Amino acid sequence: MSTMTSTPNTKNLLDTAAADGSFKTFGKAIEQAGMSDTLRGTGPFTVFAPTDAAFDKLPAGKLDNLFKPENKQELVSLLNYHVMNGRKSVADIGKWEAARTVNGQSAPIKLANDKVSIDGALVTTGDINSSNGVIHGIDKVNIPTKQ
Repeated sequence: MSTMTSTPNTKNLLDTAAADGSFKTFGKAIEQAGMSDTLRGTGPFTVFAPTDAAFDKLPAGKLDNLFKPENKQELVSLLNYHVMNGRKSVADIGKWEAARTVNGQSAPIKLANDKVSIDGALVTTGDINSSNGVIHGIDKVNIPTKQ
């Protein structure tokens, strides 16, 4: 199934991610962090969404711990480290050395062998368009250095 489409997607970022089927954990994390309204909002946003397989690579118990109410701020910070303001394609991002994330930290960008990575996470599915932004699926959950 090709996700690259020239027809505009009328679904917002969260609904687009849910329809894709490989971002279930990301969607749950967004809900848990109380960020649903933001990612359903006007935007536009560029979201580096870790796939379910990426979340599976986290150390045992890490995700459960992040989902606890007392750790909501840490979860919000982590998720915001995967979001940028604006709608940026993989081709755009590949020209950069770093991306300024919504959490305030810069994430290093590398382009090697026509593959783009952000803070070590490889973009595995790029340019999934939605009505209020674009999703790039990545193969690892990036952890910001400061919470």
